[in-house]
Amino acid sequence: MRSLTIVPVPGQGAEDVLIGADGTAYTGTADGSVFAVSPDGNRIRRVGATGGRPLGLEWLPDGRLLICDAKAGLLTMTLDDGRVDVLADAVDGSRMRFCNNAAVLDDGTIWFTDSSTKWGIDDWKSDLIEDTRTGRLLRLTPGGKPEVVLNGLSFANGVARSGGGDFVVVAETGHRRLRKVMTDTGAASPFVDDLPAHPDNIALGTDGLIWVTYASPADPALAFLQTKAKPWVKAAVLRAPEALKPKPKRTARVAAYGPDGTLAHDIECDATGWHMATGVREHDGRVWLGSLVEPALAWFAR
Repeated sequence: MRSLTIVPVPGQGAEDVLIGADGTAYTGTADGSVFAVSPDGNRIRRVGATGGRPLGLEWLPDGRLLICDAKAGLLTMTLDDGRVDVLADAVDGSRMRFCNNAAVLDDGTIWFTDSSTKWGIDDWKSDLIEDTRTGRLLRLTPGGKPEVVLNGLSFANGVARSGGGDFVVVAETGHRRLRKVMTDTGAASPFVDDLPAHPDNIALGTDGLIWVTYASPADPALAFLQTKAKPWVKAAVLRAPEALKPKPKRTARVAAYGPDGTLAHDIECDATGWHMATGVREHDGRVWLGSLVEPALAWFAR
């Protein structure tokens, strides 16, 4: 089991992590802030704020931050002054409910997810329990409008590009699988099925592998609700107090897959002081982690 180096940030829920060329780590927190953290963790700068809930972070070709904001949509932020601009907050005239994660191709095309058309981030468990399968993978070309490439996904979550940009991989948290989508045709096929845990964010590492966070092990109670429970049972669970609903187990686990879907790494970390990995970024041998619930990033040496 790997030990983690914990890097506190001044905000709850450092959900994703993105690394700059100089090793600076960027993350967004529940209060809408985006922070830049020096590689040693000793210097932290508030870059700006979105006014919503920043989740997935990526680089755009022009150096701006791309932010998937669960409440405000697909945004950009400039690093020097924190200026925020909206790239897209609606699809076909309907406002996005749960913009989550993205991958950017060399030509600036953005592939991103809208996790649910029914439930927002404050009710993310409800989408998994109800298994709405309303998650979507979308594409936004420079100067264009968002278009749905793949729908019917069970809580669409992380997106990662291949090294050559010929395909992207999208995570379905609810059904514990990864789907491969060709970027030229939009054709979809399985990448990895029957994962041992529920995947969250995923990202291409500098090592050429696709790194996957496992937010929680497979949950038998959730699987029952999704596949066997009567509608009235699901409705009762949705109305139940939060403490009675299925919840993530206290773990910190990530995996990495080759471009053909072959497992390269499956790494469990000590979750005593930090848990629920939802963001991952391998950068030059260091694997950075973000968490939906922790006021800190974490990392370990691969």
